[in-house]
Amino acid sequence: MGVAALARPIAAAPSPRDFRADAALLAHAYRSLHPGLLRYAGPAAWKVRFAALDRALERAQTLDQVYLAFARITAAVRCGHSYPNFYNQSDTIRTALFERRDKLPFLFRWIGERMIVTRDLSGTALAPGTEIHTIEGTDARLLLRGLMPLARADGHNDAKRRQILALNAVDRFQAFDIYLPMQRPELVARGSVRLLATQPNGLSRHLELPLMTLAERRAAVPPIDDKPKDAILWSLERKPGGIACLTMPSWSVYNGSWDWRAWLETQLDTIASDGTRALIIDLRGNEGGLDCGNPILARLVDRAIVPVRTARRVRARRVPDDLRPHVDTWDRSFYDWGDRASGPRPDGYYDLTERDGDANGAMTIRPEGKRFRGKVVVVIDASNSSATFGFVQCLKTSGLATLVGAPTGGNRRGINGGAFLFVRLPASGIEIDLPLIGYFPPSAQPDAGIVPDLHVEDSPDDIASGFDRAMAVASRAALSEP
Repeated sequence: MGVAALARPIAAAPSPRDFRADAALLAHAYRSLHPGLLRYAGPAAWKVRFAALDRALERAQTLDQVYLAFARITAAVRCGHSYPNFYNQSDTIRTALFERRDKLPFLFRWIGERMIVTRDLSGTALAPGTEIHTIEGTDARLLLRGLMPLARADGHNDAKRRQILALNAVDRFQAFDIYLPMQRPELVARGSVRLLATQPNGLSRHLELPLMTLAERRAAVPPIDDKPKDAILWSLERKPGGIACLTMPSWSVYNGSWDWRAWLETQLDTIASDGTRALIIDLRGNEGGLDCGNPILARLVDRAIVPVRTARRVRARRVPDDLRPHVDTWDRSFYDWGDRASGPRPDGYYDLTERDGDANGAMTIRPEGKRFRGKVVVVIDASNSSATFGFVQCLKTSGLATLVGAPTGGNRRGINGGAFLFVRLPASGIEIDLPLIGYFPPSAQPDAGIVPDLHVEDSPDDIASGFDRAMAVASRAALSEP
């Protein structure tokens, strides 16, 4: 089916033919522009996958099934920035799919395949550290395995997928909330949910708890992105022994009025001047956003260094004309890279240079402001997969900090991002994120995240007692001699 045929408006009751037209549009966009489409699978594999998507949409009878089909195909790219972005959907899609009474009344983490409660929202004393064994009689481990193929992550970094499928107090829209009711609607059909749980004291019991709406969840646990636009998102806390702890749960500061750079520069000036012995930066839960780590890096060096040399490549110099009616973005230069994209290379990619003429992907760290000469320790986890992945990678390769915690998200084989198009599928009304820049290391790298210098595994007992093991290890590392 030609792409020109896809431009008709959304029908009142789209047919399978309409949904399959959406699939053809997505396939055309990803094949033409996605820099990571072939990173883990070749053209033959994608021909099979897009054919399977077409068949799935031919059978789809509900919008839930259509959304799941697109989530599955984009997750198969193994790119942490490719998915039907919850935040970019229309009000119609959000109301229809995200705002039903089908949300669990507690927050949890996956420790391996164990569902461990971190906070009770039901008022029934579901204590932190409680393990949920079954939901409506279905083993929690089986639910996790069923959801993993829907979760976005780079490469085969399954720790990131498990993190994406937890419920936390950071994000307004969360994958578990959205995908579980779509994939297993029978589990949340009654307005309440039956659980088999084991409490931290070892007592097992059956519970039946009322489900929540998204609004009720947000009222109980306001996410970071619900804070006022001028809210200060980070904190600097003083600890014994001359340690300063900078907590940065998010770098998504695009739309706020808070002057994050001025705040950060002030804090860095202070710790560089007042005898602070060590700086701990807590990045747990922080997927990324803007490159807020760059001002920190500039305070850690006394000469310009280039710790990461990663090629930046795009699939095409310009967006095909037949796709333009179906995509939008915040920067019109993404539609046509012009002479910034040189090539094509033998592999079909174009090398991308920075606007200021810097070499491909060579992140140069130049000293700025007062230098901090104390020890730096950074606490990381599987959330770190975009801008925070790049920051941690710089620290790792340059040796500017000690890394503590769990391996990051992202992937050492390279990630995709930097510039995006938002693909609007006309029949279903679903939006799909399409990253435009691929980052490629100069030599072969493992299919994995960045490994910390000091690996820390949390346990259900730690959660139950409120013991922050990673921070305890980070504090000891900060006070140790180099």
